Amino acid sequence: MRGLFTLSMLSAALGASAALTASNLKTYVDVLALNSSFNPIIPAYWTDYPHHRRTPFALSPNGKTAYLAYLDASGTDIHVAELDPTTFEATSTVTVSGGKEAGGLVAHDDGFALLTNEVMPSSTTDAPPSDTPVPVLHRYTNGEATWKTWLGGPGVHADDGLAAATDMNGDLVFSEAAGYYGAYFVVSDYTGDASGHFGDSIEYVSTNGTLVQISGASSDWGCSHNTGIAFEAADEPPYASICAEDQGDIWLNTKTQGMTNDGVKISNENTTNGASNEAMGGMSGSYSGLARFAESTNYIFTWVSRGSIDLTENTWMGDGYTNSQNRTNPRNVALALFTDKYTKVGAQATSEVGAKSGDSQITWVTSGDNDCSNAHVATFGNSSALITWEEISDPDCPYIAMGCAGEFAGTYFQQVDGSGNKLGDAFKSDDIYVAGDMVTMTDGRICWPYVSMEWDLSQPVWSTDTSKYTKQISFACMDPSGSSSSSSSSSSSSSNSTTSVASSSSAAVSAAVTHAVASSSVPAAAATAETSVVAVVAAQANSASYVQTSVAVAVVATPAPFSVPASFSAAGAGAGAFPTTFLTQQQGQTPGAQAQPTQGVGKQGKGQGKGHKGQGQGKSYGSEKYNPSSEERCPF
Repeated sequence: MRGLFTLSMLSAALGASAALTASNLKTYVDVLALNSSFNPIIPAYWTDYPHHRRTPFALSPNGKTAYLAYLDASGTDIHVAELDPTTFEATSTVTVSGGKEAGGLVAHDDGFALLTNEVMPSSTTDAPPSDTPVPVLHRYTNGEATWKTWLGGPGVHADDGLAAATDMNGDLVFSEAAGYYGAYFVVSDYTGDASGHFGDSIEYVSTNGTLVQISGASSDWGCSHNTGIAFEAADEPPYASICAEDQGDIWLNTKTQGMTNDGVKISNENTTNGASNEAMGGMSGSYSGLARFAESTNYIFTWVSRGSIDLTENTWMGDGYTNSQNRTNPRNVALALFTDKYTKVGAQATSEVGAKSGDSQITWVTSGDNDCSNAHVATFGNSSALITWEEISDPDCPYIAMGCAGEFAGTYFQQVDGSGNKLGDAFKSDDIYVAGDMVTMTDGRICWPYVSMEWDLSQPVWSTDTSKYTKQISFACMDPSGSSSSSSSSSSSSSNSTTSVASSSSAAVSAAVTHAVASSSVPAAAATAETSVVAVVAAQANSASYVQTSVAVAVVATPAPFSVPASFSAAGAGAGAFPTTFLTQQQGQTPGAQAQPTQGVGKQGKGQGKGHKGQGQGKSYGSEKYNPSSEERCPF
């Protein structure tokens, strides 16, 4: 996510500073007292393995106010706490009634904008059946509701099929230069040719709450069964966007807003049962995956991947599309760089049928036998970035394209420069996690929220554990100056079998434009729209004392730049697969089997039917071995 800071001073300071070490990582444990209980765990799609439930976090442009949004433990109502960005203590709280998930947050000098999903009023004509929630954007000014704009449901893309958001997986950004909010999120259609199926939507909203359809930027249906979203603001629409879809690819789809092969293929991924390795975090993980280097048009993207081998033709999609198999069973962390929102540094992922290797274009951040997940990235001004991820030791990975289970081995941190080169060694913490947006603060720190808890990744979450509920949020900050004095916390661990590495990008990235950030004084659009307003429930949060600590971490030695090691095993599924709790899954994963990728079918045949914003792309959705009905529940 974005934060406003003195760009030139920050970049100069970082350029002169040493690489990050353990002393740069500080914590504020249990500093934020919540007015309501929060459930910090959300089960993953298909596997029910535990994921962090996202707590969106944002900083105002003037740097004086921060906001954190969280879902009430009841499963309804989003609470937005206003924070002091120095102490992270709450000053007030607003409740957005009816929200089902906190899907994105933008801070302004005078308030905030929140992306969530809500059940429409029962009297609404053409509302989704069964009280399925619909994506919606709220704007609050000085604690009061200013406008509310539905991003799906009746009247939105009516000719293409009405959409809901069973789960709010996506993100919200804002560009002061463009004057638009951008929201990118997973949808499920409940009318039209794709009724009962899942895709994604990109919507733009002006500063007065008007939903604006922008040719070549807005999208009603882009990536089929989208399993991951990365989204970042640009100086004008379309904003930079990346999706993971159900045909085996990760696309930079800023130009196409979809999954057609005139986009930029970032990675080949095995896709089975509608998932592609939870590349961008899976359920509740589509945030802080794509970050802009502040004074440039350049971006950095991070994800987790099993690599790719043995490319075959995707006969369902046709010429130019491929399927592939996993190179490894555990996942590793990768990065990609872009010189602008349309252009990848270096080669795209290959689409050569018969190719033995499908991942030679990837810059790997890790290699090894540990499984990596929950990868995120944020930038220190214009000169470097911080990549973070979690690891599982001795992972059990019974699902060919899903997550893994095992012993949590720590949260890792790796600094890289603007060309993707590693700066210093990776280090880790055993009790700090990334569970909300990574924000660059005014003073140059990168900060994020998390819940201080024991993080157990050894088994699925088949039922809600109320003992995990909390009324406290912690924060961690990576301070490039390393100047904060503090006492040591309990975080430390010996290094594990996975080693962190980085390879050089083939080209340095450079440019110079002003980073677009949110502002309270933004241009109003000429058009107007009818918007409804929800009630505001304001409450004064209890002040909480905080403890700022330095974190003892284990440094991971760095080998030579990564090439695929011979010890990497062929992909396969281990024993002990767990049953799914989702009704849509009709094809189980057989342990040890090589399940084939889910095939897609176009809205009017093979994804090439009904035109999609003039690009010739029809709605593509999973084949009958994975097709949900409109009554069935599937997050993607």
